[in-house]
Amino acid sequence: MTIQQVHVRKDELDHADLVQVEPGELADGAVRLKIESFSVTANNITYAVVGDGFGYWNFFPAPEGFGIVPMWGHAKVVESKHDEIEVGERVYGYLPMATHLDVRPGNVSPSSFMDSTDYRQPMSPVYNTYRRLASDPEHDPSREAERMVFGPLFTTGFLIEYFLRNEDWFGAEQVVLTSASSKTAMGLAAVAKQNSPSIKRVGLTSESNVEFVEGTGLYDKVYSYESVGLLSINPSVVVDFAGNAGLLAKVHEHFGDVLKYSCLVGATHIEERGEGGLAADRGLPGPKPTLFFAPDHAVAFFKEHGQEEGGKLHAVAWREFLKSVEGTVEIVRKQGLEAAREVYLEMIGGNVDPSKGIVIEP
Repeated sequence: MTIQQVHVRKDELDHADLVQVEPGELADGAVRLKIESFSVTANNITYAVVGDGFGYWNFFPAPEGFGIVPMWGHAKVVESKHDEIEVGERVYGYLPMATHLDVRPGNVSPSSFMDSTDYRQPMSPVYNTYRRLASDPEHDPSREAERMVFGPLFTTGFLIEYFLRNEDWFGAEQVVLTSASSKTAMGLAAVAKQNSPSIKRVGLTSESNVEFVEGTGLYDKVYSYESVGLLSINPSVVVDFAGNAGLLAKVHEHFGDVLKYSCLVGATHIEERGEGGLAADRGLPGPKPTLFFAPDHAVAFFKEHGQEEGGKLHAVAWREFLKSVEGTVEIVRKQGLEAAREVYLEMIGGNVDPSKGIVIEP
């Protein structure tokens, strides 16, 4: 058996190679997963952009100077040296852009296990948990593609809304979302519509995506990036998914002190994120932009509510979200890891079609 992986140059993100790796013998207590499917979204581009700064390159080892971009998807156990995990079992979780992955299950329960491999221990448990689909309450066989495309992004949007609502939206009357066509922004807008209906939802997007964003029905108002000056100047929160330094500066300058909070989340506009990356302090008017790190907020959320009750709150919002986005995004399936490499390079180059959800079957 030969394993395929996509290796990305850390200092040159638009350089990605499809390589073959000979697998070693499976360690005692370990499980070998064959990756069945994963989605490639703007979320994965953010993982590459922030890279070493948040440890995303550490999840899946690669040669010096290279990294493997993490994905979310489904896999099947093809070899097991663990008493509680059987060959043929399917899981959902954090996977490399590759065909196979070895994990060492720990904290095994009927519905999940953690990868206890040494090099993954410093990282958040959010990324190291694998859901065992046979007993996973969130698993719906008919919605596997949607879970890969929307699931992690929706969860980030869910946690942002929960955080802002707990802070009483910092006294704001509206939330301005950049890159409003992105799936994370759609998740936030959907949950805000459900749980914070008094907060006006304003989407900012490229001119070419205005019609798509309006068609989602998730926003009260939609503006192109060129029309920032037309936004009503009311107490506002901005949630920046674009990572475009120039755009964020325009928003800050437009609202000034009326801007109550500035939240940095993603980097869909990688080529325009500016020197210093996502969290650079550029002396903008209004509040200093603050980076939102979803795994930390997820740990706090479940600590407050517990796994069972927190899971129920998330599941209710997730089901409502799926209803709200029904038919807005077409699932496109592509075969082979080379297709994943090509899609990644298109997205890193800024070519993202918000109406498509890309699923790779390596």
